[in-house]
Amino acid sequence: MLDRPVSELSKPSRRLPNQRWQIYPQKPEFAQKLAVLINVSPIISQLLINRGIETPEQAQAFLNPESLVLPSPLEDFPDLAISLELLQNAIASQTKIAICGDYDADGMTSTALLLRSLRTLGAQVDYAIPSRMHEGYGINKRIVEEFHSEGVGLILTVDNGISAFEPVARARELGLAVIITDHHDIPQKLPPANAILNPKLIAESSPYRGVAGVGVAYILAVSLAQQLGETKGLIQPMLALFTLGTIADLAPLTGVNRRWVKRGLQHLPKSNLAGIQALIQVGGVQARGDGEQGSRGENTQSKIQNPKSLKPEDIGFRLGPRINAIGRIGNPQTVIELLTTDDMGLALERAMQCEQINASRQEMCQQIEQEAIAYVEAEYVTSLQQDRVLIVVQPNWHHGVIGIVASRLVERYGVPVFIGTYEDEKHIRGSARSIPEFHVFEALEYCHDLLGKFGGHKAAGGFSLPAENLQMLRSRLIEFANQCLEPQHLKPLLKIDAEVNLDQINQQLYQQLNALHPCGMDNPDPVFWTPNVQVLEQKIVGKGHIKLTIAQTVDNQEYRIKAIAWRWGDYFRLPARVDVAYKLRENYFNGNTSIELELIGVRLPIQLQQFFASPSIPSSATFEYNQRQYTCGFYKNGIGAELRIKNPEGKVLVMQPGHIIGLLGTNRQNAKEVDISQPQYDSIIQAALQTLSVKSS
Repeated sequence: MLDRPVSELSKPSRRLPNQRWQIYPQKPEFAQKLAVLINVSPIISQLLINRGIETPEQAQAFLNPESLVLPSPLEDFPDLAISLELLQNAIASQTKIAICGDYDADGMTSTALLLRSLRTLGAQVDYAIPSRMHEGYGINKRIVEEFHSEGVGLILTVDNGISAFEPVARARELGLAVIITDHHDIPQKLPPANAILNPKLIAESSPYRGVAGVGVAYILAVSLAQQLGETKGLIQPMLALFTLGTIADLAPLTGVNRRWVKRGLQHLPKSNLAGIQALIQVGGVQARGDGEQGSRGENTQSKIQNPKSLKPEDIGFRLGPRINAIGRIGNPQTVIELLTTDDMGLALERAMQCEQINASRQEMCQQIEQEAIAYVEAEYVTSLQQDRVLIVVQPNWHHGVIGIVASRLVERYGVPVFIGTYEDEKHIRGSARSIPEFHVFEALEYCHDLLGKFGGHKAAGGFSLPAENLQMLRSRLIEFANQCLEPQHLKPLLKIDAEVNLDQINQQLYQQLNALHPCGMDNPDPVFWTPNVQVLEQKIVGKGHIKLTIAQTVDNQEYRIKAIAWRWGDYFRLPARVDVAYKLRENYFNGNTSIELELIGVRLPIQLQQFFASPSIPSSATFEYNQRQYTCGFYKNGIGAELRIKNPEGKVLVMQPGHIIGLLGTNRQNAKEVDISQPQYDSIIQAALQTLSVKSS
């Protein structure tokens, strides 16, 4: 057996992603029957079943959302009629209308949508967005007082306001009318507005239930235009902004969102909005220029080939962040001007600003993420299983980007994350991101007496608190987490649709998957898995991504495919044999189109895990490899088991499940660490496992 010191090997990882795989139960007979009824392949019908679609009628409504019969929004939103009346009266009397927006992509696209449509309809309208840095989220008394002093008669909130009891009460006291349009969770006490439009206040069965803030704004703008009989030239620009905001806000792509986003994506590339065209140009959503990045790439140079068929991920991963970055670390006015101007020169100027600020945002995120990980590893990593929640607060972090870092920490540690930074010595502002079993808004409500302002929904939220309450907040959140989370919840959950062999992955399968688009929240990209593949090549590219080639032998024929694993540098090198979970991506390079895998999960092959867990595996066996005799067996080591392989010279190779570093030597004291994913070690391990499996069967 070859023996090279570990220092000569590419530095291997000591761990794999800590995930729990949940593979949907396969229903081949049912899938086959549904496939025949709706004329799709069985794999597509299985994916539909996994998404809760089990009848031909449901499948038809999903695959062809235009066939949905929509109720009038006036029927589903009780306050829509009074909102339209207030706006019509304001337009007729030229009463000043002021929009109070939010600084994220949803809030800014909503603000731009209502500004454009109200101006087109003849309203006298302006807007304000609170400062993320100095005021935080939502309408406040300062903005109300300012609107009043400017002679505003009607305030229209977008993507905020549902929890703003005091500012709304103050506006009413000053004689201003208020329409709240929002989609955040409903507080115990509603503000005293003239009208409230919020999908969380309407029937759960309504197709409008899942709209984001921009969806509420779109419904209001279109309803108003229809009532005034002035829809010409107004609907398509509004649809473009709706599509941009809905995807960037990660709203569920079901119900009416699916119908309108699907329609919007077809129109978006040829949108006559200068701002959208400028974003598409500057954001590189055109012919792809590099071979390294898929549709997810951080590389701002990478491009998408066919702007005629924009997919949600193109917006979510390319256009959305450029808008969001402004709200996080720039001035939201840049985006409002970008999305409301008809001047292409100004639009390109603003789009370039978005591009530059997004590049700064990426660097900032990377730095804060590294600092946060170092802090967690030093302070909290050993207590995560007991605490079941992570609270990280540090000075000098930009609170505009800590929400993104929170998401990455959730991905890494598998627990809900509350991350904050000091605004000054006495005040902390933070963001929260969650796992499926933990409700952020309920957790914040559980701590309401310790917090200043807070808001959000199940998966994410924002909050502020006096610095002196930090320890009490930590204890209270741990208490809440221990009430609703079990230890098994503390691994990132990976939902997998179906097993596929590499010989089945081709252009035909990829095209069939288009029937499911647009994919996004509540209609995720299909995730497949393939067992026991061989990792042939792997290298780090870009900012810590792994690019690799994997292979599988099916019916004595080897099939190879390229793959990318975003931000998986920590797991490099991957073992030589693994089970992989992935999404399919199209890659364009030098005029060629190929299907690649975007890895989102990897684990030791399931049969290897079973070997270590099985009590029936024989303790030892002999086998021949490269004309030499070896002995091998499983042995207890503490509470676990390990595989040992001994060569004719008495050297022993030792491996433990889940470890990529093995030991090689005549005894543990003088043994060297070796990378067992290297071919010379992997081959002999596979031979030993084969021998043991044959002997046990």
